[in-house]
Amino acid sequence: MAYLKLVLVVSITELVRADPSLKFPPGFKFGTATSAYQIEGAWNVSDKGESVWDRFTHARSDVIHNGHTGDVACDSYHQWKKDVQIAAELGLHHYRFSISWTRLLPSGISNYVSEDGNKYYSDLIDGLLEKGIEPMVTIFHWDLPQRLQDLGGWTNPLISDWFADYARIVYSLYADRVKFWITINEPLIFCDFAYNSGKMAPGTIDPYVATYLCSKHVLLAHAKAWRIYDEEFKLRFHGKVSIANQLIWYEEISPADKETVEFLNQLSTGIYSHPIYSEKGGWPPGIEEIIAEKSKKEGYPRSRLPAFSNEEINLIRGTYDFYALNYYTSRVVRPLKDGEIAGPWPIFGSLEFGIATDTLPEWGKSQIDVFVTFPAGLRHMMSWLKNNYGDIQIFITENGYPNREEKELHDIDRIQFIHDHLEQVLLSIHEDNIDVIGYTVWSLMDNLEWFEGYSVKFGLYKVDFEDPQRSRSPRKSAEYYRKVIVNHALVPVKYLYDEL
Repeated sequence: MAYLKLVLVVSITELVRADPSLKFPPGFKFGTATSAYQIEGAWNVSDKGESVWDRFTHARSDVIHNGHTGDVACDSYHQWKKDVQIAAELGLHHYRFSISWTRLLPSGISNYVSEDGNKYYSDLIDGLLEKGIEPMVTIFHWDLPQRLQDLGGWTNPLISDWFADYARIVYSLYADRVKFWITINEPLIFCDFAYNSGKMAPGTIDPYVATYLCSKHVLLAHAKAWRIYDEEFKLRFHGKVSIANQLIWYEEISPADKETVEFLNQLSTGIYSHPIYSEKGGWPPGIEEIIAEKSKKEGYPRSRLPAFSNEEINLIRGTYDFYALNYYTSRVVRPLKDGEIAGPWPIFGSLEFGIATDTLPEWGKSQIDVFVTFPAGLRHMMSWLKNNYGDIQIFITENGYPNREEKELHDIDRIQFIHDHLEQVLLSIHEDNIDVIGYTVWSLMDNLEWFEGYSVKFGLYKVDFEDPQRSRSPRKSAEYYRKVIVNHALVPVKYLYDEL
């Protein structure tokens, strides 16, 4: 096995002085991210209620790798001071974490707030601020209260009001200390992939109706939560609120692919962006027309993509302070062949519209088949957003590299991944004039990666899941990222490491 050795060729300060293009703009923020279910554990401590992921991992061990659960995870509920300490070691500007809905509101409804749950998040926020680290709070990261799921979850139109009530309580408790907010994380995954695959909680497969109901209700929930902050909290606390979208860049490999590529970009990105960021609002027009036409041919009395009323269009449009972007991978497109199934990660288009997605041989590989790396896709994606929605601020709220069953700490592939994506960020800033204001590595530490369990490792810090204390150990990528943050510059990998 290859090992890494530090090579002192020339100081980083001298490198940056010689090449100012390596420097990030003043105020650019570097951080890491986690989510509640993936790290907290303590699933039934105190009065915490059951979430859909508690139920799913306990009931569907056949879907989750080795029957893993988040019952203990990284034990961050008890070990949160360790999380704050390693975040401080990295020199993070911000740390993105999520609130567990059922830890704060055990029943899922806002009539009762858990004192213990509130204390946990309040202590974590205070601990970060004491270290000079800005908390970025995600209000919902997939762990819906099971009680609300039993009432239909994200397919029930009342969910937008339940979420708005929950968001108001979160703001009322923490808005005096939290200035960056994400309302909802990645509806593409829990609305689309979940209902297409059954591999995510709640485990229901219904890609043709439930997916679209979920999409509409998520946008309404986000909009109501954004407007609550804007009307009741912003004047006092001056924070910023957005929704985080996972974006997959679709690359054309021939002129014949252009229309299909644009269709899929509108379908997977536009469906959660056009209603918020476009001037007119509402669903992307082409998408709305195609699904309405398909629904009619299939005998439905109305479109399976539920229409927005004029009131709803106006409610949703403009509900952003920045664009929160999660990016991991890209794809090329082609038609599905006769008899071909959609593949292991079905998303918008692959089932509904008969479009297959592939990767190119020259793209980077990881130990996880679906995570093929194409750093330039991040730059292309941000240019697409600018072309469609104008000069909006972009905050990259997730970007990370996985390995499977990773035991060693010398993760040169992850270092290269971070470097190459930050390089594309700088090109977007300097050459494309895109207003990128921050970058966030997924993840601070190894955690439960949903149906992959603990077999997939994204962490800058390795977590020993055999240790009752869940010890955290820095990988070489943590050292590299710390150097990037300290120098506020892209540190060239070739000047730091020589692979033997």
